[in-house]
Amino acid sequence: MDKKMRLALYALLSVMLMLPCYTYAEEESTPAKTAYFPLDPSIVVNLASGGKFCRVDIQIMTLDEEQLENIKLHAPAIRHELILLLSDQNGKKLRTPAGKEAFHKAALTAAQGVIEELTGTNSINELYFTSFFVQ
Repeated sequence: MDKKMRLALYALLSVMLMLPCYTYAEEESTPAKTAYFPLDPSIVVNLASGGKFCRVDIQIMTLDEEQLENIKLHAPAIRHELILLLSDQNGKKLRTPAGKEAFHKAALTAAQGVIEELTGTNSINELYFTSFFVQ
C-alpha cells in the first residue's frame, strides 16, 4: 500500500471515529403509567408503648396502572398487615423523623410482601404517608 493510500485510509478512519454513534432501542408500544391508590379509611391503632394511638393515611403508588386492580382487590390484606405492623410500634420512636423513616421502610416491605404473595408480582413501588399522627 502506498503512502497516499495509507493516509487516505487513516483520514477515513479518523472521520468515522468522530461521527456520533446512535443506538436504537426498541420502543415500548404503551409506556406504563403511575397510579395511586388511597388506603381509606385512615389506619388508626393503639400503640404497643410510648403513646396511646397512631393515625396514618397512606397512598400506595404503582408504576404500572394495570396493576391497580390487583392492589384494590387485595387492599384488605395490605391494611391488615400494616395495622399489625403499626400497632407493634413505639410511639416515642414514631414521633422522630428516623422512626417514621424506619416504619416507612418496614411498611413498604410488608405491603410488597403481601401483594407479591397474593399476585406473584411486586406491583407496589412506594407508600406515601399523607398524614401521620401519634398521640
